[in-house]
Amino acid sequence: MTATAIVWFRRDLRLADNPALDAARRKHDCVVPVYIDDPEAEGDWARGGASRWWLHHSLLELDRRLRDRGSRLIVARGDSLEVLRRVSRASGARAVFWNRVYEPRLVERDRSIKRSLRDDGLEVESSQAGLLFEPWQLLKDDGSPYRVFTPFWKQMQQRWTPPAASPEPRRLAAPKRWPASLEIDELHYLPRLDWADGFSDCWAPGEAGGRRQLQSFVNETVGTYDSRRDFPGTAGTSRLSAHLHFGEVSPAQVARSLDEAGELPAGKGRWSFLREIAWREFSAHLLFHYPHLSDAPLNPSFNEFPWRRPRDYADDLRAWQTGRTGIPLVDAGMRELWATGWMHNRVRMVVASFLTKNLLIPWQEGARWFWDTLVDADLANNTQGWQWTAGCGADAAPYFRVFNPVLQGEKFDPDGDYVRRWCPELAARKGRRIHQPLDEHQSKRVGYPAPRVDLKVSRQRALDAWQRLRS
Repeated sequence: MTATAIVWFRRDLRLADNPALDAARRKHDCVVPVYIDDPEAEGDWARGGASRWWLHHSLLELDRRLRDRGSRLIVARGDSLEVLRRVSRASGARAVFWNRVYEPRLVERDRSIKRSLRDDGLEVESSQAGLLFEPWQLLKDDGSPYRVFTPFWKQMQQRWTPPAASPEPRRLAAPKRWPASLEIDELHYLPRLDWADGFSDCWAPGEAGGRRQLQSFVNETVGTYDSRRDFPGTAGTSRLSAHLHFGEVSPAQVARSLDEAGELPAGKGRWSFLREIAWREFSAHLLFHYPHLSDAPLNPSFNEFPWRRPRDYADDLRAWQTGRTGIPLVDAGMRELWATGWMHNRVRMVVASFLTKNLLIPWQEGARWFWDTLVDADLANNTQGWQWTAGCGADAAPYFRVFNPVLQGEKFDPDGDYVRRWCPELAARKGRRIHQPLDEHQSKRVGYPAPRVDLKVSRQRALDAWQRLRS
């Protein structure tokens, strides 16, 4: 009798280095690859528009790669447990394999599904694939989770040993009968109004695109990563964040590629990027251990922070979202986000600081906007980034640290190339001068807004609010 297993694809849209797929193939003759659209399971954090665009194209790529190997992707919509039961009955599968995800709501969902399927008599196995370490593996001596990054990173370095590489299968045996499947287009992940028409010029979603990007980074960029990663006008970053989020490449593949690169040509850049991978792990571990973080500050005193009221900041929030604040580096970043679904990390910190401190708008508003507009939107990373900048999270920047977007622009975009690209109204302004806000006369002449706030005055307002919180 031919044994058949379901492999439930979620945040692991790849065939190589896929522990769940490897385990299913090791123990069973035939594999039924399944993807389930179940937004209800994610609650308030169902995927945003930019993430859905990426996911649509990544699923198409996964299905194509499966078909090249004699298989296909079964696509379904609905409650995950009921879909898995239906696919099991239709295909004759008696086992289900998946790779773990770590968002609190999905952890509870997966535990419930595992219990129910085992009660049905099915074999169920989950594997580690999306992190280098499980959230329960790196803890302090007293068993509590780390809230400071440096000791977390040190323990990672001490304990890390790269797992053996797992190549993608050449063939996948099909079941005797395929279950019914939706077409990927029927999930309606693409926007009806094509605001994402420029995304395809910037990105190649899918495992093949992720591998190419990783190889390009290792061969061409990592050697200068440490010195160039803060300059948004240059190609100095990895651009792997979305590929990592959707599991088109794994953090283990990244670490192995960097190990293989050795000290030459990677040098200091290799360690600098590994530290960023560790920060990604740190964020995931924090959200796992503190499930409230996506909506509430880790530092509970910030629940009483005197943010402005929604009716008072609505216009400022809209100006920030649309890149019309009158602060050139902030506007360039927000326009890059809208046009490409991505923003340079240095600029993410600047725009987040401007929103939470100069505009005194709650960090949750920014986190929600990023969640909808970033192709790499990741709940743990997004939450940790916003709480770090707002000063209310783990290992956070102190609240009194307020990024000055003019000085940041002069330092990290000294020739103005980044601002000039995204704010063409300012193209005639030369060098560092491009980062200075315009007065009313200049604003009318070039068609670029005057600043909504005075940077010095609004900085002091933020510091006064912080002092009120402390007292």
